[in-house]
Amino acid sequence: MTVRQLTLEELNAGLIDILRSPTDGGALRLIVRRPDIDQRDVLQEGELDPRVGLVGDTWHQRGSSRTEDGSRHPDMQLNIMNTRVIALLAQSEDRWAKFVNSAEGRRLHLRGA
Repeated sequence: MTVRQLTLEELNAGLIDILRSPTDGGALRLIVRRPDIDQRDVLQEGELDPRVGLVGDTWHQRGSSRTEDGSRHPDMQLNIMNTRVIALLAQSEDRWAKFVNSAEGRRLHLRGA
């Protein structure tokens, strides 16, 4: 399946569904870690460590612009994304893992914003 750029109307329609997301719970549908620059691993399960975050991810090695000294940010070990957002952007569930591994998944272009 080829991913195409969605129209503004399609994005707005998808936003309506995204805004209907539950606010008090949800299901974990995909775990992705970054073992190196521009690499993504899709995992069936992951191990969380309070010191290094998701084991095998490079969070603990990367700095952050949100800390005074540029060191890793202790409150940003994990990123959580709404599945309705990835469903809209990837355009089919079988592309979710491919989408987070692709240039399209790492770079969004907004026109007229």
